[in-house]
Amino acid sequence: MNIILLGAPGAGKGTQATKIADKYALPHISTGDIFRENIKNQTEIGLLAKSFIDKGQLVPDEVTCKIVEERISRADCKDGYMLDGFPRTIAQAEALEKITKIDLVINIDVDFSLLMERLCGRRVCKDCGESYHVSRLNGTTTCARCGGELYQRKDDNPETVQSRLDVYNAQTAPLIAYYTEKGNIFNVISDTRPPEAVFEKIVEKLDTLRK
Repeated sequence: MNIILLGAPGAGKGTQATKIADKYALPHISTGDIFRENIKNQTEIGLLAKSFIDKGQLVPDEVTCKIVEERISRADCKDGYMLDGFPRTIAQAEALEKITKIDLVINIDVDFSLLMERLCGRRVCKDCGESYHVSRLNGTTTCARCGGELYQRKDDNPETVQSRLDVYNAQTAPLIAYYTEKGNIFNVISDTRPPEAVFEKIVEKLDTLRK
């Protein structure tokens, strides 16, 4: 299964991605992680990406697509993978079509009015990246999964969150229409459902797809 996970910032992609990857043994491929890996290893394409990031510029689609293509060509992706954070634009989606076949696009749909509260209350594990919300932590400051320290990301503040939602609405939201036209979009409404219920719905769809 080759899967794309879509959703606005704060929609719960990280939580669902972890659960999906664990249950189906799929590599969870995040473009942010790929960038960091290539930059750390000082690969040619990593240094190229860094040259844009250091200037505060977006990494061009061509560079991003090359990094994704290299990642999904590795042996651990031969039986499938899950893309998280890519594609972000129609241009990237069109480039991806030339690289690979996508079986399913999961869109986690949350009303924007709820996302501000979710993001500003989010806490993330420094070690494994697991996400939590302060409303469920009861004062806990360590990760239940690995014991790592929880922290608030610098971009989880009202001004930055609003900016990120505006960018998503302008650039990434059109992907929903793009993939809907192709017949492989799967919408999951998660406004009122707990993460466990959202995951159950995703599992039903993925198990059907695997048959």
